[in-house]
Amino acid sequence: MLRRAAALGAVLVVALAGCGGGGGEPEESAADLLARAKTTLDGTESLHFVLTSEGAPTTGTALTGGEGDVLRPASFEGTLQVLAAGASLDLAVVSVDGTVYAQLPFTSGFSVVDPAQFGFGDPGALLDPDTGISQFLAQAESAELGEERRVDGEVVREVTAELPGDLVEQVLTSADPAQPVDARFSVATDSGQLRRAELTGPFYAADQDATFTIEFSDPGADVEITAPPVD
Repeated sequence: MLRRAAALGAVLVVALAGCGGGGGEPEESAADLLARAKTTLDGTESLHFVLTSEGAPTTGTALTGGEGDVLRPASFEGTLQVLAAGASLDLAVVSVDGTVYAQLPFTSGFSVVDPAQFGFGDPGALLDPDTGISQFLAQAESAELGEERRVDGEVVREVTAELPGDLVEQVLTSADPAQPVDARFSVATDSGQLRRAELTGPFYAADQDATFTIEFSDPGADVEITAPPVD
């Protein structure tokens, strides 16, 4: 009787182990996580971002930082930090439907500007699924899962990848678009929201890497952006 009970117990252990088979669903791959982040981003009507840089030059003309709100389909309002003529400037910038307005130094109102003269593209296009940040997630190469951590109460997973330099140039800048850019994305695993993008590459000089970090927050916030009167 004891022998039969032992045999039955062994069968139950094997059966239960088979039912447990791996302990749940398989881990989401890096490519799948980025794809989910892109889908989530493309469905987000508005987003707040903070841009910082490391390794920026001290001469010339360059984008070095900024903060503002982006609203679909193609609007932005905020402040961008640029280096121009050896001086660091905080430019109030508004972009609506492809027209970029900036309040230039020593002026009291806004003027229509070509953002390229200040070293950046149209910030209103950042949420465009074809020309904005979203394309980084779609065209990331050699994506690998990184560490997982808790940030402000939510679980965030890092993904490292490589981006084509010419792709990054369309959104930010590059001194050598032929060189790839290293990327580190942080995605909230529950919501699929992109929380952070850290990009390292030859943004200001072909032979020297610099880093742009973009922090994203307040997805879907109630934001209203209108074109300012022009002097």
